[in-house]
Amino acid sequence: MNSPQELKKLREENARWRDEQDPSAQRKPSFKTPSQVPVDQVYTPENTSGGSYLADQGLPGEYPYLRGVHASGYRGRLWTMRMFAGFGLPEETNARFKFLLEQGQTGLSVAFDMPTLYGYDTDDPRGAGEFGTCGVAVSSLADMETLFEGITLDQITTSMTINSPAAIIWAMYIALAEKQGASLDKLGGTIQNDILKEFIAQNEYIFPPGPSMRLVTDTVEYAARSVPRWNPISISGYHIREAGSNAIQELAFTLADGFEYVRHALDRGLRIDEFAPRLSFFFNSHNNFFEEVGKFRAARRIWAREMQDTFGAKDPRSLQLRFHAQTSGQTLTAQQPENNVVRVSFQAMAAVLGGCQSLHTNGKDEAWALPSEEAALQALRTQQIIAHETGITDTVDPLGGSYFVETMTNNLEEASYEYFRRIDDMGGVIPALESGFLQREIADASYVYQKEDDSKERITVGVNEYRTDNGSEIPLLRVDREGEKKQVDGLNEVRRTRDNREVAQRLKALEQAARGSENTMPYLVEASKAYATLGEMMDVFRDVFGEYNPSWGY
Repeated sequence: MNSPQELKKLREENARWRDEQDPSAQRKPSFKTPSQVPVDQVYTPENTSGGSYLADQGLPGEYPYLRGVHASGYRGRLWTMRMFAGFGLPEETNARFKFLLEQGQTGLSVAFDMPTLYGYDTDDPRGAGEFGTCGVAVSSLADMETLFEGITLDQITTSMTINSPAAIIWAMYIALAEKQGASLDKLGGTIQNDILKEFIAQNEYIFPPGPSMRLVTDTVEYAARSVPRWNPISISGYHIREAGSNAIQELAFTLADGFEYVRHALDRGLRIDEFAPRLSFFFNSHNNFFEEVGKFRAARRIWAREMQDTFGAKDPRSLQLRFHAQTSGQTLTAQQPENNVVRVSFQAMAAVLGGCQSLHTNGKDEAWALPSEEAALQALRTQQIIAHETGITDTVDPLGGSYFVETMTNNLEEASYEYFRRIDDMGGVIPALESGFLQREIADASYVYQKEDDSKERITVGVNEYRTDNGSEIPLLRVDREGEKKQVDGLNEVRRTRDNREVAQRLKALEQAARGSENTMPYLVEASKAYATLGEMMDVFRDVFGEYNPSWGY
């Protein structure tokens, strides 16, 4: 609006128009997002008339980065297409990596199996029966060598979804890179390494919060000073959302976790601009298109303002929230799985229009199993069609200026700050999770979501409406259980042929560092080079830190 008079006239006309509407013409008495944000019938400049455009939105690549962290957006370069892959045997996973790279994938993403996620070697009885169930087994540097055979690590970025054992898995990756002759200042990628979301949502934690945060901070410090292109944490809202949260909670809890990591790094003595540019984020892209776009845009503005105003960052890179997105696993249906292709397409488009830096699209069969080759290829092609055929990559932030999108962005930001205040009143993230507050909030949101589904207040096509009697048959990937014996045989060969005296020395040095205050990362790298196993290094930490048995009931 160009003047107060025009705005006044708009308000009068809007009021008149609303009075003339027939409520009975609406499909429902009210409309709202899954986060219970009311959705109005129409949005006008009246909804966005307050504030300053440059201060609140700015231009792409400029503070507060609402419209994107890069001035050129996808006109400069497309997002990294990074499909999740991991099967029991490292050689099987290596084959899938090479297949996807041949098909145009531009980054790697590693899924690990359950024993690896819990820090057990493949032959550990504590992980019995779980080989290959959700990813690849990695027990030593030898497995890492097989996993990346024929792939030059300083020529591609790799994301690794690993949490409690993240420092060890990363140490193995660094050891392999050095063995390949790679310069560590050229090594790029990320480890998920977000232990707070494990306590909040996913429950794959091992050590108490204090030692867990120490290990995360060790990786942040080591990355800042030795592997400068590496992202030492992918602060993850994805799993918070998959646990049942709504978009507001995903946004608020994820950023609150990010602030907590910043505080721990500052307490370690790091300077904010020394490490903040390499913090990255991981968000879910869910079904409600405009709420998701608003969430991504709000995340950038909140992070920029807090990093500048609260933490005193000066480097513009410290203010730029960069994020990976993955389409929602929670929304995939076993019923009519072909419908998942459509869901994934729109979720991927929301992530792109929200300005993601990398993207994983789920396979249509992932409600049943790990994606088959056919499903993974189809999911990759979805990204490529969005990139090259839709035209949405030709301009930066094409939804910017939409009265609805801007209002949704503002509403999500405001609701997030309300959560920040509540968390701060409890003493921060760790007291909030130890009290069970964050877990209860997610559980309550999950209940509301399921209640709406059960009552058909929200339609899920093929599940609570538009059902068919005949089920669909699609090819599913089956894990080769015979592969476990091969993996164990390889692990025993590593133990037989390595220098076990050197391994013992490296593990002893690691224990001394863990009991003291030194950064554990250099000791983990050296132990990895000696072919110490994941379980051996994790057991050192278990002995020093103990395992965590929380008091909350979630």
